Order: sequence, then structure tokens, then C-alpha cells
Amino acid sequence: MRRGIAILGSTGSIGRSTLDVVARHPERLTVVALAARRRREVLLEQAVRFRPKLVVLAEPEGAAELAAAMRRAGLDAELQVGEAGLHAAATMAGADVVMAAIVGGAGLTSTLAAARAGRRVLLANKEALVMSGRLLLEAVAAGGAELLPIDSEHNAIFQCLPAGPPGVRAAGVRRVWLTASGGPFLRMPAERLATVSPDEACAHPRWAMGRKISVDSATLMNKGLELIEAQLLFGLPPGAVEVVVHPESIVHSLVEYVDGSTLAQLGNPDMRTPIAHALGWPERIESGVESLDLLRLGTLRFEPPDRRKFPCLTLAESAARSGGTAPAHLNAANEVAVAAFLEGRLNFTAIAEVIERVLERLPATPAGTLEAVLAADADARREAQGFIGVRGGIPA
Repeated sequence: MRRGIAILGSTGSIGRSTLDVVARHPERLTVVALAARRRREVLLEQAVRFRPKLVVLAEPEGAAELAAAMRRAGLDAELQVGEAGLHAAATMAGADVVMAAIVGGAGLTSTLAAARAGRRVLLANKEALVMSGRLLLEAVAAGGAELLPIDSEHNAIFQCLPAGPPGVRAAGVRRVWLTASGGPFLRMPAERLATVSPDEACAHPRWAMGRKISVDSATLMNKGLELIEAQLLFGLPPGAVEVVVHPESIVHSLVEYVDGSTLAQLGNPDMRTPIAHALGWPERIESGVESLDLLRLGTLRFEPPDRRKFPCLTLAESAARSGGTAPAHLNAANEVAVAAFLEGRLNFTAIAEVIERVLERLPATPAGTLEAVLAADADARREAQGFIGVRGGIPA
């Protein structure tokens, strides 16, 4: 029996990779819903090829043009817009699996909806878990859903652990190691970072990713968010998750056990591997990724992260220790600062300064409800915008 897939964020890099894997397995996978934020031309092309029952445009602008284009293409799919459309895609009948790949806090409510509806949720949107903390895990348990990580690091940890419920620490695990490529500025002198351009920050040496996550990789905030995500997903306390820089991006994470064993998952840097793992789990299916050639690689290097050069990692660790709404504050401030950098209104090193100021200004409070999380997100966005000057930089 074929599984129906709803892809939230289908036009992004994760969404496109998911469709590539799905296309390799027409006998077992079928697309029932496609959702995108605003790239309606790409969304239309995907809908024409995969013929979903539901198409969602998250931003209403351009919906009328998309509807007309769908009619001209002979598509009989339903078109919905906005948050209600995302909710419909996440919970629709026939959506056995939901790929949650909407970038940033915008993907939180639809991810929660899929969990409450009891779907198999493939979590590519780390920000949803970082913001909501245990709320998402509680929704998974209450809805009888499955939560499988898609981030290459967390999927690697999942593969190296015995099967168990999300949020529960596996017996015998001492700690986990998240590997970081180091991004495009790993060897760049610290004094040059203030003048780097958005295009330089987005030129990742190993992975093909969207611009926001590419900047997060360049600041190491991506690794900070992943640290918080790992603590929540695998029931680990602060200090049991560590980051190591691994420039080759072949070892995707490691799990250290109390008996001295360390298990690692290796593979070429291609997101189709974790996507195929989660789509097929507990079986293994073809991903289209080239086999790993260790003899050609020869050497794998590991080194500690430079926390003075990349302070975002330390800021994330601080937010993880504070708990409550602090991770939501961290994520919101980062999203605002990264957007300002990509728009040329903020320099690269000021991203961390904005985040630090927001965390100092907003104390952590309990995050026991979705309303509390969304309020914390809004508060942090307002604070961050207030710190960012009209022409870039931070007001004195």
C-alpha cells in the first residue's frame, strides 16, 4: 500500500530533495499535498508533475494567478491559502506522512497540527521544536504520531540509538556529538567577518541549502539550534550534547556510550539520505545518493569550534540552559537579524550582537502553552527590530 506524503515547504531545498526521493518509489509513495510560501511558479511545476489533491500557497498574494494557471494546466487539485491551508495539508485524509520543511517559526503551528493528527512527522524544521520545547513532543504523544528527525545530524543520532520514544534518553548513552562543517568562514580571520557579503555567507562549502539556513551555518547558529533540538529529541541534559567541527561533512554525528563505544553514521553530504531513511523507516530505500568512497577521501578531520569567532553557539547553549521561552527568544531574534543581514541592513558580526541583546533584555518565562510561545516569539522580534538601525548596525 502506498503512503501519502504532504510536503510543507515543497519548493525549498528539503522539499525538492523529498520529491526526488518520492519519484524514485512510485510503487510505495505518492504526493497528496504540496505547500509553499510564495514561489508559485515552482509550486505549479511540482503540482503538474506530482498531481496532488491539495496545493497550498502560504502567502495569499498571487493566489488568483496560481488558480488560473492550475486551471490552464488541467489540474483538478484544490487550492488553499494561508495558515488554514497549511493546517489542512498537515491534517488531510490520506496524508500518512508530513514533511515539515517550512523554514523558521512559520512552520510551528502546522507541525503541531500534524503531530496532533497522529501523522508520521518528518521534522526538517528544527525551529518548531526549538521554539515549542516539550509542547511538540507532548502533541506527538497525545496524537499517537511518529516523529522522525530529518536534519542530517539528528537523523544520524537516531540511526545510532536503539529505538525509543522521542524525548527519552536511551540507556547507556553518555553523550552525543554533533558535527559541524564550520561553514564558509571556518578559516577566515575574525577581523574580516564584519565585511563579508550575504552571497559569501551563503556559499556553503559542502551543502546546498536555502539562504537563511546557509547564514545560520556560517554563524554556527545552526549548530546551536541543533544542540537544543538534540537535547529535546533524545532526552539529553545540558552538557550531554557537544559540537565538533568536521570540515569534510562525512561523519554526520556520533553517539558515545558508557562502555567506551562510539557509534557514528557516515555518508556523502546529501539530504536525500536522511529523507530516504525517514520515508522508508524501519526499512531502507534507495535515495539516489552516491556511495561513500572512504579510500578517495583518505582523511577525516575533527577540531573544536572557535567560540570567540562564532559566539552564536555559546548564545544557544545559554538559552538551552535557561529553558522556558529563552530558545524561542533566541530563534526569533536570529530570524530577524539574519533577514536584516540578507537585506543588507546589518553586518555579519552584528547578528550575534542582536541576539545577545534580546536575550539580555527578555527574561525566560515558562513556555507551557502555544500562546506563551507565540507571545515570546513576537516579543523577541519586536526587540530585535528595535536594535537594528535603519541603515544597518545597532543603535548605540
